[in-house]
Amino acid sequence: MTGRLKGKAAALSFEAAIIGGGAAGCLAAVRLAERGRQVAVIEKADIRRSGCLAAGVNALNACVGRGKTASDYAAYAMADAHGIAVPDLLLTMSERLNEQADWLESIGLAIQKDGLGRRVERGWRNLSVNGEGIKPLMAAAVSRERGATVLNRHLALSLIMEGSRARGVLALDLAGGGLLAIEAPAVICASGGAAGIYPSPRPKSARNRIWYSPFNTGGGLAMGLRAGAEMTTLEMRMVALRCRGTMAPTGTMALGLGAEQTNALGEAYEARYGRTTSQRVLALRRELEAGRGPCSLSAKADKKAVAALRRAYLDMCPSQTLSWLEKAWVSGEPSLATAELEASEPYVLGGHTGGGFFVDSERRTTLEGLWAAGDAAGGAPQKYVTGSMAEGAMAAESVHARLPRRWTPEGDALKLAEGAIGEWSDRLGPGRSGGETAASLEDALQALMDAGAGGPGSGYRYSEASLRKAASGIRDLGREASLLKAPDARGLGRICELLERICLAESLLAHLEARKETRWPGFGEYEDHPEASEDLGILINSVLGPKGPEIIRRDLSGERL
Repeated sequence: MTGRLKGKAAALSFEAAIIGGGAAGCLAAVRLAERGRQVAVIEKADIRRSGCLAAGVNALNACVGRGKTASDYAAYAMADAHGIAVPDLLLTMSERLNEQADWLESIGLAIQKDGLGRRVERGWRNLSVNGEGIKPLMAAAVSRERGATVLNRHLALSLIMEGSRARGVLALDLAGGGLLAIEAPAVICASGGAAGIYPSPRPKSARNRIWYSPFNTGGGLAMGLRAGAEMTTLEMRMVALRCRGTMAPTGTMALGLGAEQTNALGEAYEARYGRTTSQRVLALRRELEAGRGPCSLSAKADKKAVAALRRAYLDMCPSQTLSWLEKAWVSGEPSLATAELEASEPYVLGGHTGGGFFVDSERRTTLEGLWAAGDAAGGAPQKYVTGSMAEGAMAAESVHARLPRRWTPEGDALKLAEGAIGEWSDRLGPGRSGGETAASLEDALQALMDAGAGGPGSGYRYSEASLRKAASGIRDLGREASLLKAPDARGLGRICELLERICLAESLLAHLEARKETRWPGFGEYEDHPEASEDLGILINSVLGPKGPEIIRRDLSGERL
């Protein structure tokens, strides 16, 4: 240690370390602690209100409804992904969706019931809930387990590696300003996907008014890439269809009230394009490009239904309810139930689409000692909350089965992390990068990705030439970012998040170039390869080599081609 961070680097030992205290991380912690394991949850915010569930939810969007089976859900998810997913991962997740809903209800989540006492289903895959407090409930469940330790305000910086084996996590104490080497023979990455790689469609007016959590920076994925883990399907980016101005989800209106997308001519146009997640976004884009915008979701609803709709949005996006109330007050229409539509910027995440760590049915990654779950795990899209929880539980069960009955700490975490400790400590001090800041370099990253890798500014279109130009710019940006220094722990954390986004962007560009087809046109269009190809019904995977990302092609069972 150089002494520029407060105090000396400290060390703690646990049987398992979980990166991220979201839905997957909470379940993994509970399931391990229930089995008598000592586990640490490393959470850069506060587990009570962190991540994608910070504001709450009004539905559990992945459940197996009455009269349906897990195979039905897996088939739906495969079709929605246009055939790019790992069947075994989808099925093992789907088989455990409903037990997660049962557990949530057992800890106090209010799942709505009908007059017969049955759970209220929205379609056959969704359950209506009163979920504003879902995250505090999950956090409280973790805190009740004696074997679980929550390290709030600790930012995971890197995996502690011994050869190709994960041995723990190096974390930065954002509040205290010190470094912490966490020894653990098992690490579960449940840190979420990545926002902030692309700019918001309206960055000047609402930089962080985006759909996905702006604090999810792809940290776990970047740590895995640097350690040599294999990633899958990063190119299946998520572009969300959302309410204009608030970025509120649209499913509550579409499923709850049967609202349809309509253009400025009053035409319901979805049937012309298809109803997968990607096709719905494509439908909006094509209608706007044809000059038939603005497009909206609209439904015929009485005052009672509209009031219920507004209450539902209070559980996850209060700004949408406030927007309706304001418009109703101005227009004098108390039963207003419409929302103009827009598309979000692209995100990388494994909960809605398929990008993340390449894992097996136990959610083990290609690195010994490292598991992944939730948004960080690839290959099984359409997880949402309950699917992420299911993967957290599966990872925990695998960890428990593979750990010795009695584990003795080896006590060498500080020594193994010595190089990383020195590297991060050296980043403190006067800057030497021409006045560049993490924020300005993040703007530069977003501009490069927007112009060259299919962002909102380029109409979600890209070409081989634009991808290669962006890749060159990203490499230059990485060199500039490597020179950044920070005055304190908070600034150091900001640099870390920038480096995470740059690392993931580099691999994303390689994936986009390698899939020489347009498989999900609503999410992005490859101008050199505008059609889908039957020959590319495969997984595009990668590892980060000495010279950059290296592409690996596998069939859907995971076998290398």
